[in-house]
Amino acid sequence: MNSKKEAYITIITFLILTVAFYILGYWLIYRMGRATPLMLSVGAATIATCLIRRKSLATLGWSWGSWNVQWQSYLIPLFITCVAYVTIWSLGLAELDSSKFLSDKKESYNLQEWGNFSLLAFHFFFIAIIGFVMAIPSILGEEIAWRGLLVPELSKVTSFTGVALVSGILWSAFHWPIIFLGLYGNGDTSIYYQLFFFTLFLTSSGTIMAYYRLKSGSVWTAVMYHGTLNIFLQKLFAPITINGENSNYYVDEFGAVLALVASFVAYFYWKKGVREFTPLSR
Repeated sequence: MNSKKEAYITIITFLILTVAFYILGYWLIYRMGRATPLMLSVGAATIATCLIRRKSLATLGWSWGSWNVQWQSYLIPLFITCVAYVTIWSLGLAELDSSKFLSDKKESYNLQEWGNFSLLAFHFFFIAIIGFVMAIPSILGEEIAWRGLLVPELSKVTSFTGVALVSGILWSAFHWPIIFLGLYGNGDTSIYYQLFFFTLFLTSSGTIMAYYRLKSGSVWTAVMYHGTLNIFLQKLFAPITINGENSNYYVDEFGAVLALVASFVAYFYWKKGVREFTPLSR
């Protein structure tokens, strides 16, 4: 059996198992009150796929690779989020106000005597290191699927454009049911608006992650990217932003600005990927 046919069978097996495990993960959300089971469900589908298809788990990309590439994967989502929120604040689309956030953190960290700048710096480094490490298990559960298994298999049968679009859209579609059911999203803009910009954002992010996965051969680049994106968006930029009447059209994963900034950066990596990767090149 040729490698393309093998890849197609592996991809189809993975998608069927992802749907099956997704149902279980969705059921566990209501029992545990957390999204972690849903994130881990796709990882379980990946391991099951490897067992059924007799693929070594080593093919998921466990090697660390270059530190330079890992640092890029860590810093790029921080750059994208920073540019997006500085744009939002500068244009008055939402307001930067860290006073309540810092007041709450002084109490939670038990650092009432610290100044605001020192506390903010402490919080930044805390989430950048401790928060990131704590998030790795659930993020890894997702990333061994989308970038560990799916991206390399897609690269055997299609161009980098196809890899980026298919993996990014499938990653987005994985979240669509919980958006439709109101478990994820902002609740203020239309569901179609949220779905469009959320999908644009994840597909753009997925394009960058696919590039680094194929470039490095390491799934850890995707873990670094995904972890940084979640941590800094959810634990820093969103909490210090005060939303106005129409702010939800622009902020967060469901607004326009973050998605557009990510798409500009993704265009650069898409061009690189098209030049550097062809089907069966890896």
